[in-house]
Amino acid sequence: MRTPTTWHAMRRTVLHLCITTAAASCTLTALPLMAAEKPAQPKLVVVLVVDGLPQEQVVRYRDQFGQGGLRRLLDQGAWFSDAHQAHGVTVTAVGHSAILTGAYPYQHGIIGNNWIDPKTLASVYCTEDRNNTYIGEETKPSDGTSPANLKVSTLGDELRYATGKQSKVITVSGKDRGAILLAGKTGTAYMYMDKTGNFASSTYYMQNHPQWVQSYQASKPQDRFYGKEWRPLLADYAYVNDVRDDLPSGTAASTGKQDRFPFPYYSENGKPDADYYNKLKTGPYLDELTLDFARAAIEGEQLGKNPAAVPDVLGVSLSSHDYVNHAYGPESKMSHDHLQRLDRLLANFFSYLDKRVGLDNTLVVFTADHGFPNVPEFSQANKFDAKRLDFKNNLTALNKQLAEQFGVEQLVSKWSAPSILLNYALIDKKNLKHEDVENAVARFAMNTDGIAHAFTRTQLENGNVPATRIGKLMQRSWHRQLSGDVVLVTKPYWYFGSGNSGTSHGSPYTYDTNVPLMLMGKSWIKPGNYPQYAEVMDIAPTLAHLLHVRPPSGSEGRILAETLR
Repeated sequence: MRTPTTWHAMRRTVLHLCITTAAASCTLTALPLMAAEKPAQPKLVVVLVVDGLPQEQVVRYRDQFGQGGLRRLLDQGAWFSDAHQAHGVTVTAVGHSAILTGAYPYQHGIIGNNWIDPKTLASVYCTEDRNNTYIGEETKPSDGTSPANLKVSTLGDELRYATGKQSKVITVSGKDRGAILLAGKTGTAYMYMDKTGNFASSTYYMQNHPQWVQSYQASKPQDRFYGKEWRPLLADYAYVNDVRDDLPSGTAASTGKQDRFPFPYYSENGKPDADYYNKLKTGPYLDELTLDFARAAIEGEQLGKNPAAVPDVLGVSLSSHDYVNHAYGPESKMSHDHLQRLDRLLANFFSYLDKRVGLDNTLVVFTADHGFPNVPEFSQANKFDAKRLDFKNNLTALNKQLAEQFGVEQLVSKWSAPSILLNYALIDKKNLKHEDVENAVARFAMNTDGIAHAFTRTQLENGNVPATRIGKLMQRSWHRQLSGDVVLVTKPYWYFGSGNSGTSHGSPYTYDTNVPLMLMGKSWIKPGNYPQYAEVMDIAPTLAHLLHVRPPSGSEGRILAETLR
């Protein structure tokens, strides 16, 4: 199999053959045309994912960004205003799976961060694999250690296939699922260990870490933040439009605390420990560490300088914005400041890339796995109907109503947000019709405060969902073998969750689906703000086109041809 290389390199090879063989009939007349038709591939593709970043925050805070980070992407890259994670269950694992597979959950098989196995009723974590463990770190049975549950290939898998595994695909994240689901089956993932502050891989990928990882761990960079405080980066007036924490409707109402700045990083025992390393996840320092490890990977693996002259891929998922938005909401000063700090971190990283690999040789993709709704109390203060809904508290009443209607107890087995699982074995034993029970469950759900839609297994199996945006997104999110039997959608501004603080995502509404989608690389991408509708699923086929490899096996996205030179 021919190793992919640039057409300029092919031309040099043919020229060498002509000279060494003295072939009189050898000609190069067609080769300049080939070179013009096939521009050089990038030496390095960098896929940056900010966990939990809604597009509206990028636009809202644009004027405050520095020159080299997000502003560079906006000014020098192509970016879409109307880009979406185009499925209905907008959570981290599903969103990360979409980015480099180009597939929807009904194909790629990652239907949530967690779900209930319909056959065993056991809880499943998206990247768990009990056959593998973290290298040198404590591993629990449900920890994420491999892509065993991912059912399709990624862009990185296809690139490594095309290059005889000479291309390197390395990913790093503050969350295991953020790294593993970008790496695919044949890449290598590294994830943050919140008990030790290390980045580690698992035995799925290797038995021992390479020397560069061992050296990085030995330097203990995670300890340098001990005793520091996260304080606002900008002057007070820069945050004037953020929600005030001292208002009853503000973040303080949901967190039970007032202004959270300064946010300290320490532990009760006076030295770095698991409590301290866990605290690093909320704020700018985990992202700083993640980008530091990405630099170490670039140098340790010589990414972008592949001796086989083939492209490499680096995936970096920055997790902290998700933790901040969960705790305080995207309307908060904390979230605002965190994005400003992340912007500066990206500026430094881009400067490093330019010096190390050259941005002219690098294709950058920037996106997010999902957006975020506001904290319910904030939405209520703005006259919206908004609450948290813990639907599992309704299961007893649901089973009671079903028993009264059908004369059978416990027809509902489990709640696994956003789905209800039914006991089909019992339904069959009692000679009940599946559709009758499903419809009864759906009617009960629709009469529950906060529920806007209910889709049954019979509907979803037959593709008989309403021809609406929400119907389409929920159909894409439903996997025949893995998903539940009646799938629910909350009303706008409601979300499935318990407690009385913070906020969460997971819906098909635009505040959860509309995310950044940016491409930057002057040899391949035409800069500009594009109004066309786009999906995160379009990233994989676009990269496959630029890298001259086949699209991932489940890819349904389109090539973003309007952005290409």
